[in-house]
Parts: sequence; structure tokens; C-alpha cells
Amino acid sequence: MLELASPGESSAAAPAQSAGASVVLVAFMTGDSLFPSINSALAQPEVVEVVVVDNGSTPQDAARLSDLAAASNRLRLVTGHGNVGFARGANLGARAARGELLVFLNPDAFLSAGGVTTLAEALEGRPSPSLAGARILNSDGTEQRGGRRGEVTPLSTLLSLSTLTRLVPALRRFEVHLEDEPTPSGVVETPTVSGACFAVRRADFEALGGFDEGYFLHVEDIDLCWRARQAGGQVVFQPAAQVVHVGHTSRANPLRVEFAKGCGLARFFRKRARTPLDYLAAWALTPFIVAAAIIRPLIWRVNGPPA
Repeated sequence: MLELASPGESSAAAPAQSAGASVVLVAFMTGDSLFPSINSALAQPEVVEVVVVDNGSTPQDAARLSDLAAASNRLRLVTGHGNVGFARGANLGARAARGELLVFLNPDAFLSAGGVTTLAEALEGRPSPSLAGARILNSDGTEQRGGRRGEVTPLSTLLSLSTLTRLVPALRRFEVHLEDEPTPSGVVETPTVSGACFAVRRADFEALGGFDEGYFLHVEDIDLCWRARQAGGQVVFQPAAQVVHVGHTSRANPLRVEFAKGCGLARFFRKRARTPLDYLAAWALTPFIVAAAIIRPLIWRVNGPPA
């Protein structure tokens, strides 16, 4: 179990490592959900600090963040670097953090009571480097798409993005998303967990080199899970750690967000290619993967965003 340490004074430049957990949030024009998300993290007794990496906020939100950080030694603010993307921002937050456990939390996600404790317990006894992901819920309590996923490959991604895995029963085995499967009764290994909320030991995160900053937004979590498994670690899903993720709160253009996701997926498939044929296939599929990703926000304009 994690031991709670006294927060004390903090320094973003050279933090002294501390027992307990640091929650890292990367914010960019997040909107109204940012401050409830911060509060949900501060309410966790094992959390020695919440590190907010501000990639860009409205003047009003930036001023409020500055005031909160000045008033609390458990809230630390990393700012002034501009919108450097999620992966680089998360790495900045991890370097500024002091906790022996790092918990990455989306700024529009809310940790339920005991969430950090159960994530820490899921990592106990696991080989290094390992990650533990939370059960991500919609506001109505249903499990959210993408919280736990199977192996992300070019074929499974294309079939999932096109919804053919749901329309054609014979293709169901290629479905990436597992939220329709029964909820496990305990911690289980799974190939991929969501970056909306997961925990990793600081030493493991550093051994992996942190997030790959070649990804600007999205897919960096898929990449990190894949690299952890490649390095002999485990990726586990902890259903007892529940997080409500409201989603779609950012003022960022959804078309640009989905374009970044498509480019990230294409990059990931090129990165994991092991043969010339794999590499050629990854390049050949790139335009189809990007197109499938950016079509989705156009559909949302007609039908509304997914649950």
C-alpha cells in the first residue's frame, strides 16, 4: 500500500521524491469540468499533490488556477510552455511531480472515492514496467467506449472505426473496444487501457522513457501500454477504480482532435511494424485510418457525439 507523506513545499524544477501519489492533469481549453476534476483528485487521501500542466486556458481559468496553486501546497501548476500536446505536457507534469506513484487523469474526468488506492493495489506484485487502468464511466454510469481495449492493430482499428465489427457478427472478434464484455470481478490483464485515468510507478514510467512525444494528442496511451508489454511488464484493468469521464467538454475543434487521433494511429502502426511488409501495409493504410477518424466528428454533427 502507498504511504501518505506530508506534502511540504514543492519545486517544479527539482522535486524531492515523496511517498504517496501525484495526479497529473494536462489541461487545454478544458472548460467547466477542470476544477471539479482537480477537486476529485485532491479528495483522495493518498494524493500528495495534483500537478496541473496548463497547455492553454482562458484568461479566467488561468487566473483561477494560479490563485488555487498559490493557496495550496497540494496543487502545483506547470505553465508558460504553450500547447505542446498531451504527451509532452504529461511528461512535463511527471518530471515536476514528487509521488512514487503517478496517476494520469484527464481534466474532464472525476475520480471516485478510493480510486487511487485501488489502482495502487492493482500494481502490487506486478513486474516492471506495469500500468493499471481504471473503469471509465459515462455520466449515466455505463462503461465508456475505449476504457479497456484489445490488441490495437491496423486491421482491428479499421474494422472498429468503420463499425463493421458491430454490423457483421463474423468480424466481432476484431473489435478493439471491450466495454460490452461483462465487467470482470477483479483485476485482469488487458492489452490496452485508457489514458483518461491510469496509474504507473514512477520508476516504471521513467524506465519506459515516459510518453512518446511524437504523438501530439491521442494514441500515446496505446503506445505506452504496448511498450510496457514489450518490455516484459503487464497492463491491467482495475474495475474497482471508477472514473466518470464526461468527455467532449474541450473547446478544441473536434475535427482537429480526430485528425490528430488518426495521424497518431497511423504513426503507431508504422512504429510497431516488424517486417518490410508490415511497414508497407502501415503506410498504405494511413489515408484510410485518418479518413475513418475524421469522418466521425462529421457524423456527430448530425447524430450527436457517442455516449
